[in-house]
Amino acid sequence: MSSLSLAASGAALAAADLHLPTLVADQVASRIFDKDHTLWGPDAESEASIRLGWVEAPAISAPLVEQILALRAELQAEGVTHIVLAGMGGSSLAPEVITKTAGVELTVLDSTDPEQVRAAVQDRLAQSALVVSSKSGSTLETDSQRRIFEQEFTAAGIDAKRRIIVVTDPGSPLDASARETGYRAVFNADPNVGGRYSALTAFGLVPSGLAGVDIQALLDDAEEAGELLRDNDADNIGLALGSALGGTNPLRNKIVIVDEGSGIVGFADWAEQLIAESTGKLGTGVLPVVADPSSPEVTSGAPDILVVRVVGQDDDVEPIGDQVVLSGGLGAQLILWEFAVAVAGRLLGIDPFDQPDVEAAKKAARGLLDARPEPVAANFSDGAIEVRGGEWLGSASTVAEALKALFGQLGSDGYLSVQAYFDRLTHASLAGTRDQLAAITHRPVTFGWGPRFLHSTGQFHKGGPAIGVFLQITAAATEDLAIPHRPFSFGELIEAQAAGDAQVLLEHGRPVLRLHLTERADGVAQLEAVITQLQQEA
Repeated sequence: MSSLSLAASGAALAAADLHLPTLVADQVASRIFDKDHTLWGPDAESEASIRLGWVEAPAISAPLVEQILALRAELQAEGVTHIVLAGMGGSSLAPEVITKTAGVELTVLDSTDPEQVRAAVQDRLAQSALVVSSKSGSTLETDSQRRIFEQEFTAAGIDAKRRIIVVTDPGSPLDASARETGYRAVFNADPNVGGRYSALTAFGLVPSGLAGVDIQALLDDAEEAGELLRDNDADNIGLALGSALGGTNPLRNKIVIVDEGSGIVGFADWAEQLIAESTGKLGTGVLPVVADPSSPEVTSGAPDILVVRVVGQDDDVEPIGDQVVLSGGLGAQLILWEFAVAVAGRLLGIDPFDQPDVEAAKKAARGLLDARPEPVAANFSDGAIEVRGGEWLGSASTVAEALKALFGQLGSDGYLSVQAYFDRLTHASLAGTRDQLAAITHRPVTFGWGPRFLHSTGQFHKGGPAIGVFLQITAAATEDLAIPHRPFSFGELIEAQAAGDAQVLLEHGRPVLRLHLTERADGVAQLEAVITQLQQEA
């Protein structure tokens, strides 16, 4: 039997009661597993026809297990015990949750921050292998990371070709160049699976298996759950979850995901990108908010919030108010949420497999890298922080006043998005301000590290409801890092990514406050102190 269980109350239960009869009558569950690309309407048929391979991923991926384990044994025999993953979005978030849950080490490099990249390259290089994961084979971030590792392997007298493993779609530019170069191994993933649905394909399995995860058990758990999800039955947990995510009336478009002892480490971060990128388009969608049990959003009772509590499999927890309580093993949860988000897309009337607004920020960043314009002048400086904003800043002359001005742009149905474009490991404490900001604003708050969030929630910011306000935090690096054979550095790249995203948000009419830390440690400490003071005043 599958490990999955679900209980719902309030708006979530009402949504299930409303939509389940029609979903069952329309045979939505079996049609998804039969890869019926007509389920999401005529406009979605073209994309859906090449994006439903995930429904059979547990079976299709099974032959990979032996290959991955054999390569792992070879690497270990050569003294290679440290796996680094260069990947973005679905290529990094799935392996991150899989390895953390299994308790095995995987260094996930999903940043272009020069200090974070330098730290990764300098960490046990002699014992390291690099997995380069890119579905398109042309992802700028992963290409840059591959270049610096290849350079450093060579400089250390290590045969770089023997230490680089590639995961990409067949026929991609990376597929061709990797084979021509002669890298250690090239794994092709199913091209009929989008990046955010790729957890149970080579993108999730190769880095996780090389790091030491029992990937066969993961696939077995998912396959067992899939057998239940394909049933056209009113007890189908996937149909119920999909109804809650996309079918509340009126739509509760903030989905607060809370882990309460599930044992799945970082699951909400993976679910966040799946939900936001799949549903945030055409001016609609649901915004996932990663929270803790004590976070303000959990008990706010706001009419636009639905809480999903992910609990342990043996826990007896009843939903309270407008909630879903969910439990299950990791493999089962992965395929459940992929299925449920596809169902939610049908209820929302959107194509859950495209991402029309993700490319906008990438194009803007590339344009800025080519044009190299002069930086926009700061409105003012306060301590170690330079402040940039729009006319709505008014007469603000301190960081505290600038934050208050930004919060004043929040509507009653809005959200605050915090985007930090620098080292997420060294300065992880900054993410702790999320709860404080939610307490100050009395609205949902998301926190994303750039540029990784651009490959996930970035779609919702531009394509979803235009109700967000944006706090962008950038930071000067002590020392920049060149990207081999590129006319720009990592520092210039991350600066262009931040500026490009801000440019697109401004074009969408959204307020963006940019705080630039001229010195990282001092700037973080100053900002945390200001936010704490604002919370005390609230």
